[in-house]
Amino acid sequence: MTDDLDEIKSAEGKYLTFTLANEEFGLSILKVREIIGYVDVTLIPQIPDYAKGVINLRGKVIPIIDLRVRFGMPATPHTERTCIIVVEISAPKDDVMLVGIVVDAVSEVMHIKAGEIEPPPSFGNDMDSNYILGMAKTEKDVKILLDIDRVINAQELSPLHQD
Repeated sequence: MTDDLDEIKSAEGKYLTFTLANEEFGLSILKVREIIGYVDVTLIPQIPDYAKGVINLRGKVIPIIDLRVRFGMPATPHTERTCIIVVEISAPKDDVMLVGIVVDAVSEVMHIKAGEIEPPPSFGNDMDSNYILGMAKTEKDVKILLDIDRVINAQELSPLHQD
């Protein structure tokens, strides 16, 4: 229990919030490099279905992940609000790796206090929720705080990444 409390206290901070299928999620702002509008993605054959391909971002090849598909949600057509959030994830050899995640819309940056964060609920052994840092209670709703390093496996994406 002490580990859970320590983890929740360390989760306090600023989060970039975004929507997927009308649900609100948050990423630590420290992991966010930039936000860009949706651009065409170069498709690569025989990659996981949630990996859309790569883009060239100022001379760097960045893998693109559709977060909806990664979470088992149905894919939807892109709109004018669809964005790519470029995040830094931990990678074994490179230290960090840039990855773009496709989201329905970016909402806002908000400061979330430790007292507003609860551990994720238990849904039994069948659900893997280790990618959830916690559940942030706000005045209007609950936001799911993500550990992006656990959502995206750098080793799975290493064939898509180049420097």
